[in-house]
Amino acid sequence: MTAAPTRYATALEVAELLLGAGDGDPVAWEEILRRYSRVVFARVRTFRLQEADALDAVQMTWLRLAENSHRIQHPECLSGWLATTASRECLSILRRAKRTPTPIEAVVDNVVDPAVGPEQRVIDAETAQALRKLVAELPPRRRALLRALFTDHPRPYAELAASTGIPVGSIGPTRARALFQLRQMLDDHHLAPQAR
Repeated sequence: MTAAPTRYATALEVAELLLGAGDGDPVAWEEILRRYSRVVFARVRTFRLQEADALDAVQMTWLRLAENSHRIQHPECLSGWLATTASRECLSILRRAKRTPTPIEAVVDNVVDPAVGPEQRVIDAETAQALRKLVAELPPRRRALLRALFTDHPRPYAELAASTGIPVGSIGPTRARALFQLRQMLDDHHLAPQAR
C-alpha cells in the first residue's frame, strides 16, 4: 500500500519539475538533468555513434523535452519518454549520415578522368576511323568475321558460322590470321601502338 502513494508523490514531483522547467526554472532543469542524464546517455551509447553525433543526440533529446515539457501526460514515465526520444534522435542522425556522401565519395564522383579529355577523344576517334578503313581493306571473309566478333554484343560461334559462311572450327584460326594481317597493315601505316 505504501508503493502507490510514493509513486503518486513521485509523479506529482516530476510533474512539478516539468512545469518548472517549462517556465524556465533553472533549479527544475538541474534536477531533471541530475535524475535523467544517465538514462539519456545510456540509450545514446547503445547506438555507437561518433562522439560529436552522440553529443548532438543528447542535446536534441533535451531540446525536445524543453519543447514538449508541458505536453507530457504521464510524468512518471518521463524516463521512458526520454529514452524513446534519444533513440529517435540517434536514428535521425544515422539516416542523415547514410544519405550524405563521404567527402571522398563526393570528390571521386566529381573528378573527371584526365585520360578522357577532349584531346584523347579526338585521338580515339581518329584511331577508330583509321582502323575501320584498314578493316575495310581486308579480304571479305576476314572483314566480316572481325566486324561480327568485335561488337558490343558478340554472338556465339554457331551464329557467326551461319552468317559468315566460315565453319565453327575455322573461326579461331581465321580470326588469328585476320588480326595478324591487320597488325601488319597498322605497322605499314605507322599506326601500331608503340611498345612501352
